[in-house]
Amino acid sequence: MRILIAAAGSRGDVAPYTGLGAELRAAGHDVTLATTDGFAPLARAAGLEFRALPGNPAQGGGGGGDKRELMRAAAAFIGVLGQGFADAMADGTDLLLLSTTTAPLGWHLAEATGTPSLGVYLQPTAPTGDFPPVVTGSRSLGRLGNRLAGRFALRMTDRLYAPAVTALRERLGLPPASPSGTRRRQERADRPVLHGFSTALVPRPADWRPGLRVVGNWWPHHAVDERLPPELEDFLGAGPAPVLIGFGSMAAGEGDRLSGLAVRALRRAGLRGVLQSGSAGLAAEGDDVLTIGDVPHALLFPRLAAVVHHAGAGTSAAALRAGVPAVTVPVTADQPFWAGRLAAIGAAGEPIPFRALTAERLADALDRVVRQGHYAEAAARGAEHMAGEDGAARTAEAVERLTGG
Repeated sequence: MRILIAAAGSRGDVAPYTGLGAELRAAGHDVTLATTDGFAPLARAAGLEFRALPGNPAQGGGGGGDKRELMRAAAAFIGVLGQGFADAMADGTDLLLLSTTTAPLGWHLAEATGTPSLGVYLQPTAPTGDFPPVVTGSRSLGRLGNRLAGRFALRMTDRLYAPAVTALRERLGLPPASPSGTRRRQERADRPVLHGFSTALVPRPADWRPGLRVVGNWWPHHAVDERLPPELEDFLGAGPAPVLIGFGSMAAGEGDRLSGLAVRALRRAGLRGVLQSGSAGLAAEGDDVLTIGDVPHALLFPRLAAVVHHAGAGTSAAALRAGVPAVTVPVTADQPFWAGRLAAIGAAGEPIPFRALTAERLADALDRVVRQGHYAEAAARGAEHMAGEDGAARTAEAVERLTGG
């Protein structure tokens, strides 16, 4: 089959689909990843075809995660994305795989072309009594309150997509339809959605409709012969297991402040550290600290004492998969949710909000998670659970069943 995976957002919103795409390719399918230009190298390195979607999600990255600013940036990005979405699907596509970000647009493309579609989400978006919407943080509102808040969050998403959906349907020659009406039709038809996260962090809610499944993580692709850079290998071998500190695609423009804070915290806690530059541009030098760029989490994380991170879905899962405890510093969006889930299972301490981060708080948190063994024990239990999940293989099986293959 010719399969098109459409994903958009930050690196963490796109990279997992390279591993999923590689699995589908290994199963004999022709797989194209449609995403924004900056991720073309990721797609091609995984052996996937690449098709460009318009827009620059980095413009919404930002530092402290002001919600109004975030919503404005998201609306602008969705508007641009919608304008070029109809161009993404070439003739002959047999199946559309749609991420959380692209599904509210992709449903209309599937309707116009008659192409089957399957949701492949990295976040749980369907309302449930088990937890509040992922975009509102981790504090439960009670079962009824959680469900009401979940429905409200979906209505807000519908409003965000409405202008882009109107323009896209007009371009596709479809009759007018609201995003909320389209979503309700999807729900009534029990359209399948696979969720690429672990039940170690989010057990499947019992009050979800049958078509919503949790299959386990999709991991970013990396070559089987890939190795860590020699300089990093030397550093890892030169002393006790270090701590990694990184904020992924968050905190742009705050590199100097965060770098100084990180080094002070590491030295106060008596730990060696690896700073991952990321969008913030973290950098420091010294015998006890090393700065690195992008490296596969799967190769580095198992060799660390702990990971300090922004609690993005992918980084949270990668640390748990490695059996390594975490100190979470959530910035925005779904990050407080994942930070709360890691804390709830004991694999991380209580989250430190990004704007409340100080060298002293970080040092104290690192001292606890590295030296109190119960954090590592909880992370090891999570890793053992995740080892029994194969999200990509289960998705490939679902694709075969969906298409009668």
